[in-house]
Amino acid sequence: MNLSKLFVPVGGLILLGVAYRSYGWAGVALVGGAIVMFLLMHFNRTMQVLKRAADRPIGTVASAVMLNAKLKRKATLLHVIAMTRALGELRSPKDEQPELFRWTDAGGSWVDVTFVGGKVTEWTLVRPEAIEDETAAGAPSADAVKPGAADALRPPV
Repeated sequence: MNLSKLFVPVGGLILLGVAYRSYGWAGVALVGGAIVMFLLMHFNRTMQVLKRAADRPIGTVASAVMLNAKLKRKATLLHVIAMTRALGELRSPKDEQPELFRWTDAGGSWVDVTFVGGKVTEWTLVRPEAIEDETAAGAPSADAVKPGAADALRPPV
């Protein structure tokens, strides 16, 4: 069992006990109100993240390269959903560890993220191969200099 999940409830109970011994029922009311506020803030954040994710197709992201750059180990699934603003496409069997989710962008690139216990352990970025038919056919690339463009940059004589 994960002991870190026990620290917050046990810490809350200890705070309630200390508040009762120090300030009586007024202290319990104050600490209890703070605990309820803490829980409501986290619930509200979770609902906002899921509301934003509900408006987008499953497994899409604006840029897979940017998601790859922003991902960090031990980030939670909720944090990744907040970054992508979309639910990931589940690629592993349901309810089995590790979980594998995929986010794909419009260019065909995708990021596969592996979660163990709800936290990121690893991820891979896959980018499609560049289409070489366009360059082989003689189509100018976007980086090509147009004729006369160099003359436009020269100062007048």
